[in-house]
Amino acid sequence: MAAFAYNQEALVNLKIEDTSVLDRLVDFSSARAAHLKKDHSQRDKRMSLSEAVAEFVQDGDIATDTGFAYVRTCHQAYFEMIRQGKKGLHFIGSPNTNQSYMINFGVCAYSHNSYIGAEMRGTDRNYSRQLKNGKVKILSEWSHGTMAQGFKAAQLGAPGIFSKQMLGSDIIRYNPYVRVMQNPMRSDPDPVVFIPALYPDVSVIHVQQCDKCGNARIYGPAVNDIAIAAAARKLIITAEEIVPEIDLRYNNKGVVIPFMNVDAVVELPFGAVPGNMPGYYYWSRQWWEKFLRYGTLNDENLQEFMQYWVFDCKDQFDFVEKLGGARWIAKSRRLTKAAEYDNEDEGFDFSYEPYTLKKDPGVYY
Repeated sequence: MAAFAYNQEALVNLKIEDTSVLDRLVDFSSARAAHLKKDHSQRDKRMSLSEAVAEFVQDGDIATDTGFAYVRTCHQAYFEMIRQGKKGLHFIGSPNTNQSYMINFGVCAYSHNSYIGAEMRGTDRNYSRQLKNGKVKILSEWSHGTMAQGFKAAQLGAPGIFSKQMLGSDIIRYNPYVRVMQNPMRSDPDPVVFIPALYPDVSVIHVQQCDKCGNARIYGPAVNDIAIAAAARKLIITAEEIVPEIDLRYNNKGVVIPFMNVDAVVELPFGAVPGNMPGYYYWSRQWWEKFLRYGTLNDENLQEFMQYWVFDCKDQFDFVEKLGGARWIAKSRRLTKAAEYDNEDEGFDFSYEPYTLKKDPGVYY
């Protein structure tokens, strides 16, 4: 493992004494070796979710959150990591909403921190509590933009990117990886931030469609996932549908992840629930409100909540049944199509009854 020159002020502020815990995320040499070793053949890579998580997600890996918070995010794969008892992972993502509930079960031990919460649903008290209790350690603080640039540098094969990101904030004082430097193209004072290429160990990306080899189509915002697919040492694709290769060849709009980056393909309808899957189903706002307003209040609530939604569900179909089954599917499909203007939205009612703590805690939907 190479030696790296870290931001000393950030090491002090984050109380990091053993810097070896930081190395793998920016270690180009080991990432390149992993990429060269990978089987790049165009072959059938289909397997079950449990098989993919068991084989490719190892204790202590650096994993990424993909999609965006609850939009096209691989929630069911995260739940499978919890069920399989994976331990000690580092998580990096923008935002890192899904790191929080994994901390309580030992899945996430280290955090490369970004925004925590679910937009209009609220902020995440569980993450704050686990951090104060020493259940998770922050290794670096990021803005969405700088993290995206780190993944993009890895995709491009560049050592890093010079940017103006972070210069106007204190985040730079809490990120060991970044460094303020003089712009080498200017003779007058012109500070820039060097953001290194970021290489996660494993990523799970949920897509609308892919073929059996891993060529994947994304409908809607790709966020960081195109860059992450190239950067990750190991890549699992979960998909709503497996389609023939010929479909992707002759209708290649949105086909943004090539098979040579992919290690495993999982056919996983409803793999993003309780999140949103553009074109397929709307996100369960009530679920997220219950999670943030009830589940994150204390450890006992979160254990009860996750017992019901994760451990008592053997797969995503059990989860969907608890959300409301066929009625939920039909309404959720209608909601997302209306929101995307693929169905008539005039006169369509997007309102719902929000969860409040005054309700019976045993009511989950």
